[in-house]
Amino acid sequence: MTMEFAFVNGRFVLASEATVPVYDAGFVMGVTVAEQVRTFRGHLFRLEKHLLRLSHSLQIIDVNPGIDLALLGDAARELAARNHALLDPDDDLGMSIFVTPGPYSTMAEVARRDGCQGPLVCMHTYPLPFRLWADKYAGGQSLVVSRVRQVPADCWPPELKCRSRMHYYLADLQARRIQASARALMLDHDDHVLEASTANLILFRRDEGIISPPQEKILPGVSVGVIGEVADRLGIGFHHRDLTVDDVRCADEAMLCSTSPCVWPVTELDGQPIGGGKQGEICRRLLNAWSELVGLDIAAQAARFRHR
Repeated sequence: MTMEFAFVNGRFVLASEATVPVYDAGFVMGVTVAEQVRTFRGHLFRLEKHLLRLSHSLQIIDVNPGIDLALLGDAARELAARNHALLDPDDDLGMSIFVTPGPYSTMAEVARRDGCQGPLVCMHTYPLPFRLWADKYAGGQSLVVSRVRQVPADCWPPELKCRSRMHYYLADLQARRIQASARALMLDHDDHVLEASTANLILFRRDEGIISPPQEKILPGVSVGVIGEVADRLGIGFHHRDLTVDDVRCADEAMLCSTSPCVWPVTELDGQPIGGGKQGEICRRLLNAWSELVGLDIAAQAARFRHR
């Protein structure tokens, strides 16, 4: 019988054996930096970009993971190959890579008795939950402007990708109370639009091209980088500037982008349609170009596995 694997502190283990101790600072305080990666046809997409961002996050929290990131990349590719072999060949995986500082200082004595010290480095995979977004490519995503604000830069820098995400949870909880299918659109304390929960926001205006919030104010999304690449290939302008809620309402198209779904339309904000209230031409072209880049039809793959 084949078994799924995970990677913990330099070793491949059965996925069922990959655990985070209750005294780990990642569990006690949420001090965890993380990256989410996905495969296309079993191959991890833009892994090097994700590892570079992970390295920067580790520098910010001053944690040495105890493993060279090039070796971690090799292990990630091996883990993906092992676990993708357990799937339908046309299916794909998500991969979570995370690092914690290790035992929380108050509980360090218990950790030492258990033989645990130093940072925790873990990678695990999961079949992509296509059901969560398969219908969004055509039907679009609804957003609700949340009263919960993005964490300001004087709390932690926007480029830190971490799992301290209570604000995302509360923002989406508020949005769903207003509209069950909605996600939160988050602003900063100057009322500028930043992002949706766990996804970057981009707009399209015929007189400007594609617009993303300023790079220094948002997480430097790997997916936003891909959008910039394919937009250049398609001859569509791309730039960054401050955005307001009215900019989103009046956009010709609004879109979200993130690692697993890639790019999909926003068709409604606070109950009012954006653009034509359906997937627009630019979103369709970007998704098609991304599909060409990875060698498969992204929306069709999601539709095939939507009922899992």
